[in-house]
Amino acid sequence: MKTIRNLFLVLGLISVTTIFLTTGCKEEDEPAPDLPPQSSFIMDFSDFSDPIDTLGAREIATYNNWGYSYANVVVWNTLLTVGLAVPVASFVESFNHEAVYHPDENNWTWTYNVTVGFVVYEAELTGYLETDSVVWEMQITKGYEYSDFLWYHGKSAISQTQPGGWWILRENPANPNDLLRIDWQKFSDGTAGIRYTNVRPGDPENGGYIYYGTTLVYFDRFYDIYNKGLDNLTEIEWSSVNKDGHVMDPHHFGDELWHCWDTNLMDIECP
Repeated sequence: MKTIRNLFLVLGLISVTTIFLTTGCKEEDEPAPDLPPQSSFIMDFSDFSDPIDTLGAREIATYNNWGYSYANVVVWNTLLTVGLAVPVASFVESFNHEAVYHPDENNWTWTYNVTVGFVVYEAELTGYLETDSVVWEMQITKGYEYSDFLWYHGKSAISQTQPGGWWILRENPANPNDLLRIDWQKFSDGTAGIRYTNVRPGDPENGGYIYYGTTLVYFDRFYDIYNKGLDNLTEIEWSSVNKDGHVMDPHHFGDELWHCWDTNLMDIECP
């Protein structure tokens, strides 16, 4: 009888040890959640290149409708490429690195250096699961100036049936207030949308936004730009293939009509 009891004890210890080792390996090998796509963070401005580069020496005065659209888009483009250079670069660089899983905290971290304007920053992107979402936090360190500054955070859906999410970007370490909210969606049919909204406290333009999207109709690209101070919406639609399009802006044109350009970007009467 004693021998049988000892046998059961040994088998029990083996079972417990096996479960522990199996669980431990699973934790160490826990796959990281997919990073949100770069298009969740970076708006595509490539269809609105510099007018001089696009038109050369031609008379720009005959390209008012397209040129006005460009002028509205470039303001937001400058905000992203200049004012948000560090957070944008830190996010793009994350795709070049593997995540490390931390069982004790049940999260994953991507840790690496990124260089912006000859300055090296330390970046740590953390992701963890929360119900049906992944929560993201990006902390940036710059030498002795600041450490682990939470520059942006957000959520993305785990479900691929309704892929999307949001980010909140703070201004900078010296002014750590919220600056910009990014809402995004990207679907398997190629359609997508991304909206930047000004959320800076006390800013007269708080609530203003630019919304970029792709569709499946002829004018398959669009921007909606809302100027909060003027309470004015600028709508821009164009073909990414043929480059013709139109713009509506009640404040600028004094009407609620479309104003068109052709495949050479020249002003035309709308069809």
